[in-house]
Amino acid sequence: MTETAAPIYEVRNVSKNYGSVVALENVSLQIHAGEVIGLVGDNGAGKSTLVKVLSGAHQPDGGQILLDGIERHWHSPHGALQAGIETLYQDSGLAPNLTVSSNVFLGRELKVPGILGRLGFLSQKKMDTVAHEDLDRVGIGVAASDRTVAELSGGQRQAVAIGRAVSWARKVIILDEPTNHLGARQANEVLDVIRVAKAKGLGVIFISHTLPHVLQVTDRIVVLRLGKIVRDAPTSEFDAEKLLGTITGLIGSAPSA
Repeated sequence: MTETAAPIYEVRNVSKNYGSVVALENVSLQIHAGEVIGLVGDNGAGKSTLVKVLSGAHQPDGGQILLDGIERHWHSPHGALQAGIETLYQDSGLAPNLTVSSNVFLGRELKVPGILGRLGFLSQKKMDTVAHEDLDRVGIGVAASDRTVAELSGGQRQAVAIGRAVSWARKVIILDEPTNHLGARQANEVLDVIRVAKAKGLGVIFISHTLPHVLQVTDRIVVLRLGKIVRDAPTSEFDAEKLLGTITGLIGSAPSA
C-alpha cells in the first residue's frame, strides 16, 4: 500500500440516526488495499453502527459509500458480500453441528458435476480438500476439515471463521472483536491471520477493545467517540497511554489532515 494509492473502500460524510439518537455524524473513512486499520472507541462510540453500514446490514441516512471509487448502495449484507466485502461478527457465525469444510462453504456449496449436481448433490470430498487447503494457506491448521465445529476449541473456531472470511474476501475483510475471549497463543494465531490478509492485498478493518493487539497489527488507527472520528493517524503515532487517552477524551484529539 502506498500513500498515493486510491482507497479500495471508503465512506464519505456518513450519518446514521436511530430516532433521536445520533449514532454516526459525518464520518469519513478510507481503507487501502493491503492496509490494516484499527477501529477503536468506548461502548456507544459508533463502532458497531459503522461496521453495519460498511457491511450492508444498515443503510446510512446520509453520505456516500464507495468501492473502487464507484458509489455503491448496499440494500443488504448480501450485496456487500457479492462485491467482495466479508464481515466477521463477534459470534463468528459458524454452524456448530456442521463440519469445518461445510462451514467454509456455507452458502457457497460445491455441487457434483452433471445431473446429480442439478439434483442438489454436493461434492463433499472436494469441499473437504479445498477447505483444508484454504485454511492451511492462511496459516490455520485444523487436523481434519471433516470434523464438526463443535469438536473444536474456542480458539480454533474463531480461527476457522476468520480463515473462511479471508479465503473468500476479494476486497475488504471486517473483523469485529476477533480476539475477544481468546488466550494469548490463540489470539496471536488470529493476529497472524490478519497479517496474511494484509499480505494478500486485502483491506482489513480490525475492531477491538484489546488495545495491545490493535497496536501490534495495524497500520493506522481510527478513534470514534460519540459518533464522530476524533483521531485518524498512523499507528506509529500512538502508544497504549496515548491511545487510551484519545479514546476516553483525556487527551485532546483531532482528525488528521
